[in-house]
Amino acid sequence: VLWGIIGPVVAMLAFGRRAALGWFVAFLTILMLAIFVERAEAPELSPDTVRGSFAIVLGGVSIFLFFLFVYFIRERDRAQDEADHERARSDALLSNILPDEIAVRLKDGERVIADRFDEASVLFADIADFTPMSSTMEPQELVALLNEVFVEFDKLADRYGVEKIKTIGDAYMVAAGVPTARADHASVLADLALDINAMVAGRSFSGRSVEFRIGISSGPLVAGVIGERKFIYDLWGDTVNTASRMESQGEAGRVQITESTKRLLDGRYSVLPRGTVDVKGKGRMLVYFLEGRRDIERAADHEARGSGVA
Repeated sequence: VLWGIIGPVVAMLAFGRRAALGWFVAFLTILMLAIFVERAEAPELSPDTVRGSFAIVLGGVSIFLFFLFVYFIRERDRAQDEADHERARSDALLSNILPDEIAVRLKDGERVIADRFDEASVLFADIADFTPMSSTMEPQELVALLNEVFVEFDKLADRYGVEKIKTIGDAYMVAAGVPTARADHASVLADLALDINAMVAGRSFSGRSVEFRIGISSGPLVAGVIGERKFIYDLWGDTVNTASRMESQGEAGRVQITESTKRLLDGRYSVLPRGTVDVKGKGRMLVYFLEGRRDIERAADHEARGSGVA
């Protein structure tokens, strides 16, 4: 009986559960026959033979079952390790696609993620004269240039703790104050915009010099997750549309901001009025160019005076 049960077990290992079922039925059939069918008288065996047979049967089957369980436990642990690795990989991928707070909510089973923010700022930046430039470039060269530029932008976004939303062609979209509210959302994007212009002005990308138009707007917006298989964390609202218009109707190498953003910067930055411009979908708007940080300008002026430079 003990050796017989090994048959279905080996069948399961070798051929799968369906095949093992047939072997198990056969084992049960033979077991019933062994119990109920009359048998001839067994010959007398010596006590040593009985003990030896007993030891062989129990010892052999026990050894087999022990190493079988060792094998199953090892495979289970390996499968668990692989599952943990894949889960960690999946979590890392989700964190690269979505803000950490949003990724946690999604993993916790929240089906519809949508939040309203009363105060936030949005920045758009795109390469000036990109279309004629791209028409003269090979595909690999074009992608390499954009990747090189946006990798540097990502580093700056990480440094300032703002949320990259997405890239759209040659445009880069970033927000502050989402998904976590912060009081300095306008000033941190102003700093980011100034650093972007300083960074691109001092170097070339894939052997080419580029200039960016940058636009910033501040105000209320809605943020949420769209999609089931390919997630995206996106923003909607008038603030988003106006920031896009500030960029598209701005000037190369300059940062154009709205009245709402200027008001939040509170005199800590040099701002030059551009006047009223006809903004698509908004009509006439008073807009400004962000020129620099006043504390840095004062420090530079102080240094120049200290060295005797007028």
